[in-house]
Amino acid sequence: MELKLGFVIVCLWALTINHSDAGIPKCCMVTKKDIPLRILMKVHRWDMQLASSGVCDISALILHVKDMRRPICAHPKLKKTLMLIQRRKRWSQSQSTTL
Repeated sequence: MELKLGFVIVCLWALTINHSDAGIPKCCMVTKKDIPLRILMKVHRWDMQLASSGVCDISALILHVKDMRRPICAHPKLKKTLMLIQRRKRWSQSQSTTL
């Protein structure tokens, strides 16, 4: 009886960790340098993963792209390009609303 109860407790604990993602941080293991411009144009949000934080091994630019389920792990050097693209998109949107 005690063995069954222990097994049920372990199973419930494992399910709780899997659903909450509290136990394991999500880190990029590899980064891409060659991301097509059409993908960069669809980025609606991005985050920086820093190796200096101690949680993850490498620094990466995490791109959240419209109509894609998973984020893309990009090389941090793409940040300047991405910011330039987003600045131009905002500028063109402001120009189209003023007309």
